[in-house]
Amino acid sequence: MTSHASSTNGTSGRSPANSWRATPWSGVFPATLCPFHDDESIDEQGLAGYIEELASVPGVEGVVCNGHTGEIMSLRPEERARVTGVVAAAVRRANARTGRSVKAISGVSAEGSHEAIDHAVAAREAGADAILLMPPHHWLRFGRSAATAVGFIEDVATHGGISIIVHQYPAWTKAGYTLAEMKEMVRMPEVVMVKMGTRDMARWRYDYEQLKETAPRVAITTCHDEFLLASLLEGADGALVGFAGFVPELIVELVHSALDGDLGRARKAGDLVAPLARIVYAFGEPGCGAHQRMKAARWLLGRFPSPTCRRPLRPLATEDLQRIRDSLEALGLQCTRQPEAAPVTAIGKRRTPKTVLV
Repeated sequence: MTSHASSTNGTSGRSPANSWRATPWSGVFPATLCPFHDDESIDEQGLAGYIEELASVPGVEGVVCNGHTGEIMSLRPEERARVTGVVAAAVRRANARTGRSVKAISGVSAEGSHEAIDHAVAAREAGADAILLMPPHHWLRFGRSAATAVGFIEDVATHGGISIIVHQYPAWTKAGYTLAEMKEMVRMPEVVMVKMGTRDMARWRYDYEQLKETAPRVAITTCHDEFLLASLLEGADGALVGFAGFVPELIVELVHSALDGDLGRARKAGDLVAPLARIVYAFGEPGCGAHQRMKAARWLLGRFPSPTCRRPLRPLATEDLQRIRDSLEALGLQCTRQPEAAPVTAIGKRRTPKTVLV
């Protein structure tokens, strides 16, 4: 078999050049934010409008709700299904208008196989085309065996009845999958993509080539917002990143030019993305603070209903919002909202537990 390293464009592990355009599950997939009202209830109207906007952007192939960017950990199970339903309906409306086939994808985070299967079924019934399956988070503390890791994906693949995007966590965590484990996962017909978040650039190209040799049909997408251009050029079929839910047109330009092997055009797009990424990610990995800054920045620009995040996150201080606003305007962007207008989430009184007589 010809190695992917000998690709014709000389800038990535992809062969032949531009083949990603004809490959299902490749391209740009924004991980989306979730808007909340001041009382932290889900703003369904605001969510629908935001998703329709993203799904209408040429080059966006799917939108992903209920990821970390969408604050899945703060959503109740029934709310996750409701978010999926709102997103799927909004995507269908956008597709009807544009004539495209953008996919609706919902994140699934669960601590056991039975719960994960329940969430997968709920996502499917709510209209999702696929799920982004995160590893159980107790693995972060206790680790797991290879049989457990592969078995978890197999359980959901067998009983969930929906296509799966495997979410690969950073290599430094106890929840990250080994290359051998991922090779077993991509052989499952239900697995259509691996969202690669290893944060190990020394292995990136090798792992990409090995996975593509094992299962050429499975897309390998980067979620390295902080190493976006580098990981795309090393070898990728697209990007599933939160930043595409912030500036989708810019990320489409960067991803497409990189995958096409047009380094000059990719670097030009990267020059526009980089200062925005520093405002949001502050030279770090995506995390709750970054997602909060991203939501605030979009709100300040007048392109998101509210900066409110759900507890336990607390509202950003007015001076933090002002710094974000100043940074955006220093780049020539016009903010339509003032930091002082940010809603303050009211923290309700703690419930007094009932006395139980025994």
